[in-house]
Amino acid sequence: MLATAGRPPNGPGWALEFKWDGIRALATAGAAAGGGPVRLVSRNGNELTDGYPELTTGPAAEALAHGRRVLLDGELVAHDASGRPDFGLLQQRMHLRHPSPEVLARVPVVFYVFDLLHLDGRSLLAESYDVRRAQLAALGLDAVAGVAMPPHYTDMSAAALLEVAREHGLEGVVSKRRSSRYEAGRRSPAWVKTALLTTQEVLIGGWTPGQGRRTRSIGALLLGARDGDGRLRYLGHVGTGFTAAMLSDLLARLEPLAQRGSAFDEPVPTADTRHARWVRPVLVGEVVYRTLTHDRRLRHAAWRGLRPDRDPGEVTLSGDAAG
Repeated sequence: MLATAGRPPNGPGWALEFKWDGIRALATAGAAAGGGPVRLVSRNGNELTDGYPELTTGPAAEALAHGRRVLLDGELVAHDASGRPDFGLLQQRMHLRHPSPEVLARVPVVFYVFDLLHLDGRSLLAESYDVRRAQLAALGLDAVAGVAMPPHYTDMSAAALLEVAREHGLEGVVSKRRSSRYEAGRRSPAWVKTALLTTQEVLIGGWTPGQGRRTRSIGALLLGARDGDGRLRYLGHVGTGFTAAMLSDLLARLEPLAQRGSAFDEPVPTADTRHARWVRPVLVGEVVYRTLTHDRRLRHAAWRGLRPDRDPGEVTLSGDAAG
């Protein structure tokens, strides 16, 4: 179930949760006969199990199964030194199928569980949010190392919780209708996400070479997203927010995708096409930006990272960029 973007709804009947800056994942625990290992899959069905062994093997997996057969919905989150979710840090784990002990120690991951979809073979999809949360709380998953059940608030205003999120450097708030069922695979108005920063999922349509310290590397990425008619619209370029490791990884992924001409379905400004290297637009990433220009170009954009948990066909213009 996916949330729609918008202002927090007014009135009673809503629960509020913080918006966590991680990777959405479903966890199946105790699914095999007699209880089995934990399996993790991303929102688009990619297998994540081997990439997060701290959750899927050993004592943590046994405790997560808890002797029950469960299907859990949640978010994989990495924290910075001050305890805040750090998407950039999580990038160091996202592409590793078999992380080394050194990486596991340096970038530990916590599974924030916020919904329970199946329990002991019984579907809870038709149950209300309140019922699902109560049954989730009864599992006692907060006692499992590496697993957290984040709080939800039913007696606090969205404005107040957004201010708390701002003070603690969190991404925003999600409002969930307490009477709503779980609408699997649907972006539903029963869940409303309100972000403090504006993010946009993007397709990489090209790149330009760097200069100075970035000679022989990437200077900027040329970005786009599809409109309602499926056309790839140009959103501008981004040249900040990268680490050296990110640039090296991106270059290795982009070079095999090279093609002769632009894949954008509209002209790209000449200033941005100088020395451009065009690629097939199949890599999905995410940027954060401050505002949009009058011609719908990202302004003051910064790269956040690749999103292997997203399909290229999902990347559409959102928010003000779609207007």
